[in-house]
Amino acid sequence: MLSDLADRIARSHGWPRRGIASAAGALAALAMPPFGLWPVLALSLPVLVWLIDGASRHGRRAGLRAAFFIGWWFGAFYFLAGLWWIGAAFLVQADDFAWLLPVAVLGLPAGLGLFTGLGCLLARLLWSGGPRRILALAAGLSASEWLRGHVLSGFPWNSFGYGLAADLRFAQAASWLGLWGLGLVTIAALASPATLAGARPRWRAPLLAGLTLAALWGAGAWRLATTTVGEVPGVRLRLMQPDLPQDQKFRFDARRAVVDRYIATSLSEGGLGRVTHLIWPESAFPFFLEREPEALARIAAILPPQTVLVTGAARLGAAPPGSTRPNVYNSLRVIAGGALIADADKVHLVPFGEYLPFQSALESVGLEQLTRLRGGFSAGPARTMLAVPGLPPVAPLICYEAIFPGAVLPQGPRPGLLLNVSNDAWFGMTPGPYQHFAQARLRAVEEGLPLVRGTNNGISALVDPLGRIVGMLPMGARGVLDGPLPTALMPTVYARYGDSIFILLLLFSASARFVRWRVFTRQG
Repeated sequence: MLSDLADRIARSHGWPRRGIASAAGALAALAMPPFGLWPVLALSLPVLVWLIDGASRHGRRAGLRAAFFIGWWFGAFYFLAGLWWIGAAFLVQADDFAWLLPVAVLGLPAGLGLFTGLGCLLARLLWSGGPRRILALAAGLSASEWLRGHVLSGFPWNSFGYGLAADLRFAQAASWLGLWGLGLVTIAALASPATLAGARPRWRAPLLAGLTLAALWGAGAWRLATTTVGEVPGVRLRLMQPDLPQDQKFRFDARRAVVDRYIATSLSEGGLGRVTHLIWPESAFPFFLEREPEALARIAAILPPQTVLVTGAARLGAAPPGSTRPNVYNSLRVIAGGALIADADKVHLVPFGEYLPFQSALESVGLEQLTRLRGGFSAGPARTMLAVPGLPPVAPLICYEAIFPGAVLPQGPRPGLLLNVSNDAWFGMTPGPYQHFAQARLRAVEEGLPLVRGTNNGISALVDPLGRIVGMLPMGARGVLDGPLPTALMPTVYARYGDSIFILLLLFSASARFVRWRVFTRQG
Protein backbone atom coordinates (compact mmCIF):
# COMPACT_ATOMS: atom_id res chain seq x y z
CA MET A 1 0.00 0.00 0.00
CA LEU A 2 2.79 2.44 0.92
CA SER A 3 4.63 1.47 -2.25
CA ASP A 4 1.54 2.15 -4.37
CA LEU A 5 1.12 5.57 -2.73
CA ALA A 6 4.78 6.46 -3.30
CA ASP A 7 4.54 5.34 -6.93
CA ARG A 8 1.40 7.43 -7.56
CA ILE A 9 3.07 10.48 -5.99
CA ALA A 10 6.24 9.96 -8.02
CA ARG A 11 4.25 9.58 -11.28
CA SER A 12 2.13 12.69 -10.67
CA HIS A 13 2.66 15.65 -12.93
CA GLY A 14 1.16 19.06 -13.69
CA TRP A 15 -1.32 20.45 -11.20
CA PRO A 16 -1.71 17.21 -9.21
CA ARG A 17 2.05 17.23 -8.53
CA ARG A 18 1.93 20.92 -7.56
CA GLY A 19 -1.01 20.26 -5.28
CA ILE A 20 0.74 17.36 -3.54
CA ALA A 21 3.90 19.43 -3.02
CA SER A 22 1.86 22.38 -1.71
CA ALA A 23 -0.14 20.21 0.70
CA ALA A 24 3.02 18.54 2.00
CA GLY A 25 4.64 21.94 2.58
CA ALA A 26 1.61 23.35 4.40
CA LEU A 27 1.46 20.24 6.59
CA ALA A 28 5.14 20.67 7.51
CA ALA A 29 4.38 24.09 8.99
CA LEU A 30 2.60 22.35 11.89
CA ALA A 31 6.05 21.37 13.16
CA MET A 32 6.73 25.01 14.04
CA PRO A 33 5.58 26.87 17.18
CA PRO A 34 3.07 27.20 18.66
CA PHE A 35 2.04 23.72 17.47
CA GLY A 36 5.37 21.90 17.71
CA LEU A 37 4.01 18.76 15.99
CA TRP A 38 7.41 17.70 14.66
CA PRO A 39 6.30 14.13 13.72
CA VAL A 40 4.35 15.65 10.79
CA LEU A 41 7.73 16.08 9.11
CA ALA A 42 7.93 12.29 8.93
CA LEU A 43 4.85 12.52 6.67
CA SER A 44 5.67 15.60 4.59
CA LEU A 45 9.39 15.03 3.93
CA PRO A 46 8.93 11.49 2.54
CA VAL A 47 6.37 12.93 0.12
CA LEU A 48 9.03 15.41 -1.01
CA VAL A 49 11.45 12.50 -1.56
CA TRP A 50 8.93 10.63 -3.70
CA LEU A 51 8.18 13.74 -5.74
CA ILE A 52 11.87 14.23 -6.48
CA ASP A 53 12.04 10.52 -7.36
CA GLY A 54 9.49 11.32 -10.05
CA ALA A 55 11.55 14.27 -11.25
CA SER A 56 14.54 11.98 -11.64
CA ARG A 57 12.64 10.01 -14.29
CA HIS A 58 12.94 12.95 -16.69
CA GLY A 59 16.08 13.87 -18.58
CA ARG A 60 18.78 15.68 -16.65
CA ARG A 61 17.76 19.23 -17.54
CA ALA A 62 14.02 18.58 -17.26
CA GLY A 63 14.59 16.67 -14.01
CA LEU A 64 16.46 19.57 -12.45
CA ARG A 65 13.75 21.99 -13.50
CA ALA A 66 11.04 19.70 -12.13
CA ALA A 67 12.91 19.30 -8.82
CA PHE A 68 13.25 23.07 -8.47
CA PHE A 69 9.53 23.68 -8.97
CA ILE A 70 8.57 20.81 -6.68
CA GLY A 71 10.71 22.46 -4.00
CA TRP A 72 9.26 25.88 -4.77
CA TRP A 73 5.66 24.73 -4.35
CA PHE A 74 6.57 22.85 -1.16
CA GLY A 75 8.45 25.83 0.25
CA ALA A 76 6.00 28.53 -0.81
CA PHE A 77 3.12 26.79 0.98
CA TYR A 78 5.30 25.88 3.96
CA PHE A 79 6.06 29.57 4.45
CA LEU A 80 2.53 30.69 3.61
CA ALA A 81 1.13 28.38 6.30
CA GLY A 82 3.84 29.35 8.78
CA LEU A 83 4.20 33.10 8.12
CA TRP A 84 0.69 34.32 7.19
CA TRP A 85 0.65 36.27 10.45
CA ILE A 86 3.11 38.82 9.03
CA GLY A 87 0.08 40.40 7.36
CA ALA A 88 -1.20 41.54 10.77
CA ALA A 89 1.49 44.24 10.86
CA PHE A 90 -0.02 45.88 7.79
CA LEU A 91 -3.39 46.20 9.51
CA VAL A 92 -2.12 48.21 12.49
CA GLN A 93 -2.25 51.35 10.32
CA ALA A 94 -4.64 49.89 7.81
CA ASP A 95 -5.48 53.16 6.05
CA ASP A 96 -1.87 53.47 4.92
CA PHE A 97 -0.60 49.90 4.63
CA ALA A 98 -3.51 47.48 4.12
CA TRP A 99 -3.00 47.57 0.35
CA LEU A 100 0.38 45.88 0.91
CA LEU A 101 -1.20 42.93 2.72
CA PRO A 102 -1.33 40.60 -0.32
CA VAL A 103 2.25 41.51 -1.23
CA ALA A 104 3.50 40.59 2.24
CA VAL A 105 1.39 37.48 2.80
CA LEU A 106 1.91 36.01 -0.68
CA GLY A 107 5.10 37.68 -1.91
CA LEU A 108 7.34 36.76 1.03
CA PRO A 109 6.49 33.01 0.92
CA ALA A 110 6.93 33.04 -2.84
CA GLY A 111 10.39 34.56 -2.46
CA LEU A 112 11.42 32.25 0.38
CA GLY A 113 10.20 29.29 -1.64
CA LEU A 114 13.02 29.98 -4.10
CA PHE A 115 15.46 28.76 -1.47
CA THR A 116 13.54 25.52 -0.96
CA GLY A 117 13.43 25.12 -4.72
CA LEU A 118 17.19 25.59 -4.87
CA GLY A 119 17.60 23.03 -2.10
CA CYS A 120 15.61 20.43 -4.04
CA LEU A 121 17.57 21.23 -7.20
CA LEU A 122 20.83 20.67 -5.30
CA ALA A 123 19.41 17.44 -3.91
CA ARG A 124 18.51 16.29 -7.44
CA LEU A 125 22.10 16.90 -8.52
CA LEU A 126 23.22 14.52 -5.75
CA TRP A 127 20.33 12.07 -6.20
CA SER A 128 20.94 8.34 -6.36
CA GLY A 129 18.92 5.22 -5.76
CA GLY A 130 18.12 3.79 -2.38
CA PRO A 131 18.63 5.32 1.06
CA ARG A 132 21.46 7.59 -0.03
CA ARG A 133 18.96 9.95 -1.63
CA ILE A 134 17.78 10.82 1.89
CA LEU A 135 21.19 12.31 2.61
CA ALA A 136 21.06 14.12 -0.73
CA LEU A 137 17.83 15.80 0.36
CA ALA A 138 19.31 16.66 3.76
CA ALA A 139 22.40 18.17 2.12
CA GLY A 140 20.45 20.18 -0.46
CA LEU A 141 17.77 21.53 1.88
CA SER A 142 20.10 22.32 4.79
CA ALA A 143 22.52 24.13 2.45
CA SER A 144 19.64 26.21 1.08
CA GLU A 145 18.43 26.90 4.63
CA TRP A 146 21.89 28.21 5.50
CA LEU A 147 21.79 30.44 2.43
CA ARG A 148 18.34 31.71 3.42
CA GLY A 149 19.81 32.69 6.77
CA HIS A 150 22.53 34.81 5.15
CA VAL A 151 21.54 36.09 1.69
CA LEU A 152 20.11 39.66 1.46
CA SER A 153 20.64 40.21 5.21
CA GLY A 154 19.18 36.77 5.97
CA PHE A 155 15.84 35.48 7.21
CA PRO A 156 16.31 32.09 8.94
CA TRP A 157 12.78 32.08 10.33
CA ASN A 158 11.16 28.66 10.87
CA SER A 159 14.17 26.64 9.76
CA PHE A 160 13.49 22.92 9.98
CA GLY A 161 15.65 22.46 13.07
CA TYR A 162 13.08 24.34 15.14
CA GLY A 163 10.76 21.37 14.65
CA LEU A 164 12.80 19.02 16.83
CA ALA A 165 13.79 21.89 19.14
CA ALA A 166 10.17 22.08 20.31
CA ASP A 167 11.19 19.24 22.65
CA LEU A 168 13.77 20.69 25.05
CA ARG A 169 15.63 17.38 25.19
CA PHE A 170 16.19 17.46 21.43
CA ALA A 171 16.97 21.19 21.67
CA GLN A 172 20.11 20.41 23.72
CA ALA A 173 21.72 19.13 20.51
CA ALA A 174 21.92 22.77 19.39
CA SER A 175 24.69 23.24 21.97
CA TRP A 176 26.81 20.96 19.75
CA LEU A 177 25.31 21.23 16.27
CA GLY A 178 23.75 24.70 16.21
CA LEU A 179 20.50 25.34 14.35
CA TRP A 180 21.87 24.37 10.94
CA GLY A 181 23.28 21.04 12.11
CA LEU A 182 20.09 20.28 14.01
CA GLY A 183 18.15 21.07 10.84
CA LEU A 184 20.23 18.68 8.74
CA VAL A 185 19.69 15.88 11.25
CA THR A 186 15.96 16.67 11.35
CA ILE A 187 15.61 16.47 7.58
CA ALA A 188 17.64 13.27 7.25
CA ALA A 189 15.93 11.48 10.13
CA LEU A 190 12.36 12.42 9.30
CA ALA A 191 12.67 11.91 5.55
CA SER A 192 14.01 8.36 6.07
CA PRO A 193 10.55 6.65 6.13
CA ALA A 194 10.51 7.26 2.37
CA THR A 195 12.81 4.24 1.99
CA LEU A 196 10.09 1.94 3.33
CA ALA A 197 8.25 2.26 0.01
CA GLY A 198 9.28 0.21 -2.98
CA ALA A 199 9.44 -3.36 -4.15
CA ARG A 200 12.20 -4.03 -1.63
CA PRO A 201 11.66 -1.80 1.45
CA ARG A 202 14.86 -0.56 3.07
CA TRP A 203 14.70 -0.64 6.87
CA ARG A 204 18.25 0.34 7.73
CA ALA A 205 17.88 4.07 7.12
CA PRO A 206 14.74 4.48 9.30
CA LEU A 207 16.33 2.26 11.95
CA LEU A 208 19.50 4.36 11.95
CA ALA A 209 17.38 7.53 12.03
CA GLY A 210 15.41 6.22 15.00
CA LEU A 211 18.60 5.34 16.87
CA THR A 212 20.04 8.79 16.12
CA LEU A 213 16.94 10.53 17.43
CA ALA A 214 16.90 8.31 20.51
CA ALA A 215 20.56 9.11 21.17
CA LEU A 216 19.96 12.86 20.82
CA TRP A 217 16.90 12.67 23.07
CA GLY A 218 18.78 10.66 25.68
CA ALA A 219 21.83 12.91 25.61
CA GLY A 220 19.59 15.95 25.96
CA ALA A 221 17.69 14.43 28.88
CA TRP A 222 21.01 13.58 30.58
CA ARG A 223 22.30 17.12 30.04
CA LEU A 224 19.13 18.61 31.53
CA ALA A 225 19.28 16.28 34.52
CA THR A 226 22.97 16.65 35.36
CA THR A 227 23.84 20.27 34.54
CA THR A 228 23.72 22.62 37.50
CA VAL A 229 22.71 26.22 36.88
CA GLY A 230 23.13 28.72 39.68
CA GLU A 231 22.02 32.31 40.22
CA VAL A 232 24.09 35.46 39.87
CA PRO A 233 24.33 36.83 43.42
CA GLY A 234 22.86 40.23 44.19
CA VAL A 235 20.72 40.44 41.03
CA ARG A 236 16.92 40.66 41.14
CA LEU A 237 15.35 41.28 37.74
CA ARG A 238 11.93 42.69 36.94
CA LEU A 239 10.53 42.47 33.42
CA MET A 240 7.72 44.93 32.74
CA GLN A 241 5.22 43.91 30.06
CA PRO A 242 2.80 46.82 29.46
CA ASP A 243 0.59 45.21 26.76
CA LEU A 244 0.30 48.61 25.10
CA PRO A 245 -1.93 48.59 22.00
CA GLN A 246 0.25 48.92 18.91
CA ASP A 247 -1.83 51.73 17.43
CA GLN A 248 -1.01 53.86 20.52
CA LYS A 249 2.63 52.98 20.88
CA PHE A 250 3.96 55.49 18.35
CA ARG A 251 1.47 58.33 18.93
CA PHE A 252 3.32 61.40 20.17
CA ASP A 253 0.11 62.84 21.61
CA ALA A 254 -0.17 59.75 23.85
CA ARG A 255 3.33 60.13 25.28
CA ARG A 256 2.22 60.99 28.80
CA ALA A 257 -0.27 58.12 28.93
CA VAL A 258 2.43 55.73 27.71
CA VAL A 259 4.85 56.74 30.45
CA ASP A 260 2.04 56.60 33.02
CA ARG A 261 1.28 53.02 32.00
CA TYR A 262 4.93 51.99 32.20
CA ILE A 263 5.41 53.54 35.61
CA ALA A 264 2.19 52.12 37.06
CA THR A 265 2.93 48.62 35.77
CA SER A 266 6.54 48.74 36.96
CA LEU A 267 5.50 49.74 40.48
CA SER A 268 2.92 46.97 40.82
CA GLU A 269 3.55 43.81 42.85
CA GLY A 270 5.08 45.62 45.80
CA GLY A 271 7.12 48.27 44.04
CA LEU A 272 10.82 48.28 43.19
CA GLY A 273 12.26 47.94 46.69
CA ARG A 274 14.02 44.60 46.02
CA VAL A 275 14.56 45.05 42.30
CA THR A 276 18.09 45.69 41.08
CA HIS A 277 17.34 45.78 37.32
CA LEU A 278 14.12 46.82 35.61
CA ILE A 279 13.68 45.86 31.94
CA TRP A 280 11.34 47.69 29.57
CA PRO A 281 10.61 46.53 26.00
CA GLU A 282 11.81 47.65 22.58
CA SER A 283 10.93 51.13 21.28
CA ALA A 284 9.26 51.97 24.54
CA PHE A 285 8.53 55.65 23.83
CA PRO A 286 6.85 57.67 21.08
CA PHE A 287 9.56 60.33 21.56
CA PHE A 288 13.29 60.79 22.06
CA LEU A 289 14.35 60.80 25.70
CA GLU A 290 16.89 63.53 24.92
CA ARG A 291 14.05 65.84 23.88
CA GLU A 292 11.68 65.05 26.76
CA PRO A 293 13.58 65.88 29.97
CA GLU A 294 10.35 65.90 31.97
CA ALA A 295 9.62 62.29 30.99
CA LEU A 296 13.18 61.27 31.79
CA ALA A 297 12.91 62.95 35.18
CA ARG A 298 9.62 61.15 35.93
CA ILE A 299 11.18 57.82 35.06
CA ALA A 300 14.31 58.48 37.11
CA ALA A 301 12.17 59.49 40.08
CA ILE A 302 10.64 56.03 40.47
CA LEU A 303 14.01 54.26 40.50
CA PRO A 304 15.42 53.52 43.96
CA PRO A 305 19.17 54.10 44.30
CA GLN A 306 19.92 50.38 43.74
CA THR A 307 17.69 50.01 40.66
CA VAL A 308 18.94 50.35 37.08
CA LEU A 309 16.52 50.65 34.16
CA VAL A 310 17.35 49.06 30.80
CA THR A 311 14.86 50.08 28.14
CA GLY A 312 14.40 50.03 24.43
CA ALA A 313 14.27 53.57 23.04
CA ALA A 314 15.09 55.41 19.84
CA ARG A 315 18.35 57.34 20.01
CA LEU A 316 19.39 60.48 18.14
CA GLY A 317 22.86 60.40 16.66
CA ALA A 318 24.97 62.85 14.72
CA ALA A 319 23.96 63.85 11.21
CA PRO A 320 25.98 62.13 8.47
CA PRO A 321 28.23 64.32 6.30
CA GLY A 322 26.26 66.46 3.87
CA SER A 323 22.96 66.05 5.72
CA THR A 324 21.10 68.05 8.34
CA ARG A 325 18.99 65.07 9.45
CA PRO A 326 20.46 63.24 12.45
CA ASN A 327 20.80 59.48 12.36
CA VAL A 328 18.14 57.68 14.38
CA TYR A 329 18.98 54.36 16.00
CA ASN A 330 16.80 51.66 17.51
CA SER A 331 18.67 51.22 20.77
CA LEU A 332 18.88 49.74 24.22
CA ARG A 333 19.48 52.46 26.79
CA VAL A 334 20.56 52.32 30.42
CA ILE A 335 19.23 54.80 32.99
CA ALA A 336 20.76 55.08 36.44
CA GLY A 337 21.25 57.94 38.87
CA GLY A 338 18.79 60.06 36.92
CA ALA A 339 20.80 59.98 33.68
CA LEU A 340 21.32 58.00 30.50
CA ILE A 341 24.63 56.23 31.07
CA ALA A 342 25.00 53.65 28.26
CA ASP A 343 23.58 52.69 24.88
CA ALA A 344 23.74 49.83 22.36
CA ASP A 345 22.37 50.34 18.85
CA LYS A 346 20.61 47.78 16.73
CA VAL A 347 22.84 46.51 13.94
CA HIS A 348 20.59 44.12 12.00
CA LEU A 349 17.56 46.15 10.91
CA VAL A 350 14.27 44.73 9.61
CA PRO A 351 13.78 45.45 5.87
CA PHE A 352 10.51 47.29 5.18
CA GLY A 353 9.91 47.54 8.92
CA GLU A 354 12.77 49.83 9.95
CA TYR A 355 14.17 50.85 6.59
CA LEU A 356 13.46 50.58 2.88
CA PRO A 357 15.92 49.26 0.33
CA PHE A 358 16.72 52.25 -1.90
CA GLN A 359 15.22 54.42 0.83
CA SER A 360 15.35 57.82 -0.90
CA ALA A 361 14.00 56.55 -4.22
CA LEU A 362 11.06 54.72 -2.66
CA GLU A 363 10.24 57.61 -0.33
CA SER A 364 10.17 59.92 -3.34
CA VAL A 365 7.23 57.93 -4.78
CA GLY A 366 5.35 57.93 -1.48
CA LEU A 367 6.39 54.62 0.07
CA GLU A 368 7.51 54.30 3.69
CA GLN A 369 8.44 51.55 6.12
CA LEU A 370 6.02 50.41 8.83
CA THR A 371 7.65 52.53 11.53
CA ARG A 372 7.01 55.62 9.36
CA LEU A 373 10.28 57.27 10.32
CA ARG A 374 11.35 59.55 7.49
CA GLY A 375 14.68 58.31 6.19
CA GLY A 376 14.42 55.06 8.15
CA PHE A 377 16.49 53.90 11.09
CA SER A 378 20.27 53.78 10.85
CA ALA A 379 22.14 50.60 11.67
CA GLY A 380 24.79 50.59 14.36
CA PRO A 381 28.28 50.05 12.93
CA ALA A 382 29.00 46.89 14.94
CA ARG A 383 27.50 44.73 17.65
CA THR A 384 28.79 45.95 21.01
CA MET A 385 28.56 44.79 24.58
CA LEU A 386 26.21 46.76 26.83
CA ALA A 387 27.66 47.78 30.18
CA VAL A 388 24.95 47.66 32.86
CA PRO A 389 25.97 48.35 36.47
CA GLY A 390 25.49 45.25 38.61
CA LEU A 391 25.19 42.81 35.70
CA PRO A 392 27.73 40.64 33.91
CA PRO A 393 28.59 41.88 30.39
CA VAL A 394 25.37 41.99 28.37
CA ALA A 395 24.95 40.86 24.74
CA PRO A 396 22.11 43.10 23.50
CA LEU A 397 19.66 41.68 20.95
CA ILE A 398 16.97 44.04 19.73
CA CYS A 399 13.92 42.39 18.17
CA TYR A 400 14.81 39.89 15.46
CA GLU A 401 18.56 40.13 16.02
CA ALA A 402 17.93 37.07 18.20
CA ILE A 403 17.04 34.84 15.23
CA PHE A 404 20.54 34.63 13.72
CA PRO A 405 22.52 31.63 15.03
CA GLY A 406 26.21 32.26 15.54
CA ALA A 407 25.74 36.02 15.22
CA VAL A 408 24.37 37.07 18.61
CA LEU A 409 27.59 37.80 20.49
CA PRO A 410 29.72 40.95 20.20
CA GLN A 411 33.45 40.65 19.66
CA GLY A 412 35.51 40.50 22.81
CA PRO A 413 35.08 38.79 26.18
CA ARG A 414 32.25 36.30 26.60
CA PRO A 415 29.06 37.94 27.94
CA GLY A 416 27.12 36.67 30.92
CA LEU A 417 23.66 36.89 29.36
CA LEU A 418 21.63 37.56 26.25
CA LEU A 419 19.22 40.48 26.65
CA ASN A 420 16.49 40.48 24.01
CA VAL A 421 13.90 43.26 23.91
CA SER A 422 11.17 43.18 21.30
CA ASN A 423 7.80 44.54 20.29
CA ASP A 424 5.78 41.72 18.76
CA ALA A 425 2.50 43.59 19.23
CA TRP A 426 2.66 44.32 15.49
CA PHE A 427 1.49 40.74 14.95
CA GLY A 428 -1.29 40.44 17.52
CA MET A 429 -2.33 37.08 18.97
CA THR A 430 -0.86 34.99 16.16
CA PRO A 431 1.84 32.29 15.91
CA GLY A 432 4.48 34.95 15.17
CA PRO A 433 5.44 35.87 18.75
CA TYR A 434 5.59 32.19 19.75
CA GLN A 435 7.97 31.49 16.86
CA HIS A 436 10.10 34.50 17.77
CA PHE A 437 10.38 33.38 21.39
CA ALA A 438 11.33 29.83 20.36
CA GLN A 439 14.16 31.16 18.23
CA ALA A 440 15.54 33.43 20.96
CA ARG A 441 15.31 30.53 23.40
CA LEU A 442 17.38 28.29 21.14
CA ARG A 443 20.13 30.94 21.02
CA ALA A 444 20.44 30.49 24.81
CA VAL A 445 20.97 26.75 24.35
CA GLU A 446 23.45 27.23 21.49
CA GLU A 447 25.60 29.67 23.44
CA GLY A 448 25.15 28.32 26.97
CA LEU A 449 23.96 31.73 28.16
CA PRO A 450 20.82 32.77 30.04
CA LEU A 451 18.22 34.76 28.11
CA VAL A 452 16.39 37.76 29.55
CA ARG A 453 13.55 38.70 27.20
CA GLY A 454 11.31 41.74 27.65
CA THR A 455 8.47 42.47 25.22
CA ASN A 456 5.51 44.79 24.89
CA ASN A 457 2.72 42.19 24.87
CA GLY A 458 4.47 38.81 25.17
CA ILE A 459 6.28 36.57 25.38
CA SER A 460 8.52 37.99 28.14
CA ALA A 461 10.60 35.40 29.95
CA LEU A 462 13.64 34.46 31.98
CA VAL A 463 15.33 31.43 30.41
CA ASP A 464 18.31 29.55 31.78
CA PRO A 465 21.26 28.49 29.55
CA LEU A 466 19.67 25.06 29.01
CA GLY A 467 16.55 26.68 27.56
CA ARG A 468 14.41 26.02 30.65
CA ILE A 469 11.87 28.74 31.39
CA VAL A 470 12.48 30.18 34.86
CA GLY A 471 9.48 32.51 34.57
CA MET A 472 7.23 33.80 31.81
CA LEU A 473 4.56 36.41 31.06
CA PRO A 474 2.19 35.02 28.41
CA MET A 475 0.82 36.69 25.33
CA GLY A 476 -1.60 39.53 25.96
CA ALA A 477 -0.81 39.86 29.67
CA ARG A 478 -0.02 43.13 31.42
CA GLY A 479 2.20 42.84 34.46
CA VAL A 480 5.68 42.21 35.80
CA LEU A 481 7.88 39.17 36.15
CA ASP A 482 10.44 39.07 38.96
CA GLY A 483 13.25 36.57 39.13
CA PRO A 484 16.95 35.86 39.49
CA LEU A 485 19.52 35.90 36.72
CA PRO A 486 20.73 32.35 36.00
CA THR A 487 24.47 31.88 35.70
CA ALA A 488 26.12 31.19 32.36
CA LEU A 489 27.61 27.80 31.51
CA MET A 490 31.07 27.20 30.14
CA PRO A 491 31.16 27.87 26.38
CA THR A 492 29.33 25.14 24.48
CA VAL A 493 30.81 23.20 21.57
CA TYR A 494 28.81 25.41 19.24
CA ALA A 495 29.99 28.57 21.01
CA ARG A 496 33.59 27.43 20.53
CA TYR A 497 33.49 26.06 17.00
CA GLY A 498 30.43 27.61 15.37
CA ASP A 499 29.15 25.82 12.28
CA SER A 500 32.14 23.50 11.92
CA ILE A 501 30.17 20.37 12.83
CA PHE A 502 27.36 21.39 10.48
CA ILE A 503 29.86 21.78 7.63
CA LEU A 504 31.27 18.30 8.31
CA LEU A 505 27.76 16.82 8.35
CA LEU A 506 26.94 18.67 5.15
CA LEU A 507 30.04 17.33 3.38
CA PHE A 508 29.30 13.82 4.64
CA SER A 509 25.72 13.99 3.34
CA ALA A 510 26.69 15.53 0.01
CA SER A 511 29.29 12.82 -0.59
CA ALA A 512 26.82 9.97 -0.07
CA ARG A 513 26.31 9.55 -3.81
CA PHE A 514 30.02 9.02 -4.41
CA VAL A 515 30.92 6.76 -1.48
CA ARG A 516 29.45 3.32 -0.92
CA TRP A 517 28.72 2.61 2.74
CA ARG A 518 27.48 -0.85 3.59
CA VAL A 519 24.80 0.57 5.88
CA PHE A 520 23.18 2.25 2.86
CA THR A 521 23.91 -0.25 0.10
CA ARG A 522 22.93 -3.56 1.70
CA GLN A 523 19.29 -4.51 1.81
CA GLY A 524 17.38 -3.92 5.04
